[in-house]
Amino acid sequence: MSDSNTTDITNPSTFILRSIPGLEAAHVWISIPFCTIYAIAILGNFTILFIIKMEQSLRAPMYYFLCMLAVTDLILSTATLPKMLSIFWFNSREINFSACLTQMYFIHCFTMMDSGILVAMALDRYMAICDPLRHSTILTNSVVAKIGLAVVLRCGISALPYPFLVRRWPYCRTNLIPHSFCEHMAVVSLACGDTHLSGYYGLFVLFSVIGLDVLFITVSYIKILRAIFSLPTKDAWLKTFGTCSSHLCCILSFYLPEFFSSLTHRFGHKVPLHVLVLIANVYLLAPPLLHPIIYGVRTKQIRDRLLKHFTRKGTYFFYPGTQALCRDGW
Repeated sequence: MSDSNTTDITNPSTFILRSIPGLEAAHVWISIPFCTIYAIAILGNFTILFIIKMEQSLRAPMYYFLCMLAVTDLILSTATLPKMLSIFWFNSREINFSACLTQMYFIHCFTMMDSGILVAMALDRYMAICDPLRHSTILTNSVVAKIGLAVVLRCGISALPYPFLVRRWPYCRTNLIPHSFCEHMAVVSLACGDTHLSGYYGLFVLFSVIGLDVLFITVSYIKILRAIFSLPTKDAWLKTFGTCSSHLCCILSFYLPEFFSSLTHRFGHKVPLHVLVLIANVYLLAPPLLHPIIYGVRTKQIRDRLLKHFTRKGTYFFYPGTQALCRDGW
């Protein structure tokens, strides 16, 4: 198939990913940061999983949620980056129709799952700071497992209509997708007829899933900040707020690129296509890259365990009055 393939296609057997339109000549150079991002994401998330599995002292709700986040990020990055790299290195731009729908499902499902796990982490932070005496009795292992199962079911069911809606449309324009992965609206834009249902469903998911997640996190942190500012000293404010810093950084690394990408796609009509595609890639690849770095650097327990395993020196520093916060680990 060639780039000029614009003949009638009722049910295409394959799509052709254009990767980053207009920057084809720079694919080899673009592949360097993309490959680096993938390597860091894989290494970082597997390291987080390894450290938590090996250390019995890290068997707490926050670390279980962190494991869920690491697994989600591993699947999300693996669903997209290998195909991108094959395009950059081998010009392997064809993707089977069913494989395209599968990739689309995984992207939407695990992106929403990232959001759901961040909500679960916000709940953990709220309980740890606003109701610490009942934290361990409410967030038991069985409750954490049920929360994880609820997140998986919600995201799996919410993402299911995406490939089914795409499959039902006839395609009679072209099979060239102006994107580096099977993004939902990029594929729908190739279909004939009235495809407003796909757009409406995308907006429904955006507001009912991501929007509600943002609302819940916002309410949780309003209550957390009220509890922090009720503490007697500024030093206590900073120490308690420091337990939320890793989670806040992860929230910003996830929602800010998504918000910026949504704004540019809806209102940036004069923005070049390759810029829009690059922004979409940043939104998709930033969380798997940044989450393990944030928790590896900012969480004392994980940082100390890394030093213990890789330098064989298990030195831990606990300062008077901070043992509870350090044990809480954020």
